Amino acid sequence: MNIPNFLTLLRIVLVPLLVILLINKAFLKALVLFTCLGLTDALDGFLARVLNQQTILGSYLDPIADKVLVTSCFLALAILKVIPGWLAVVVISRDVMILLGISILSFMDIPFKIQPLFMSKITTTLQIAAVFFALFFKALPHPVIDDVWLLLLYWLTAGFTILTGYQYVVRGVKLINPT
Repeated sequence: MNIPNFLTLLRIVLVPLLVILLINKAFLKALVLFTCLGLTDALDGFLARVLNQQTILGSYLDPIADKVLVTSCFLALAILKVIPGWLAVVVISRDVMILLGISILSFMDIPFKIQPLFMSKITTTLQIAAVFFALFFKALPHPVIDDVWLLLLYWLTAGFTILTGYQYVVRGVKLINPT
């Protein structure tokens, strides 16, 4: 067990605490924990590269940790009506489709490499930003910020989520039916 993998596992283990804070509407504490988890995500990747401790386990754990964090937050925040339910459905549906695609490829014994698209990194960043700002404005209400900016971020997040979902479906279909 190296430091980057430990930090990734720590991120996964702390997600239930974050959800508990959200359920209890402790939005400021949830914001602080969410921010720490986000910084830990950046730190584990940085350390893995700098310390030359990139592992196969880490390549699987890191995206799992991201999905667990993002899915849990979108689900909890949608239930609490902090973010729109439609956005949670878009984000979670894309991840379910990706997991189903991976499962189908595995069942069909089709070799593939799990490698995120560049656009997917932008999508993840937008999803994390949507959660961060939703929590930020819930924890620290600011009368100057117009809801229009947050809604714009939500629609941008949904657009990129749908676009990358489509790109993954196309990639999967090409693996199943090469031309």
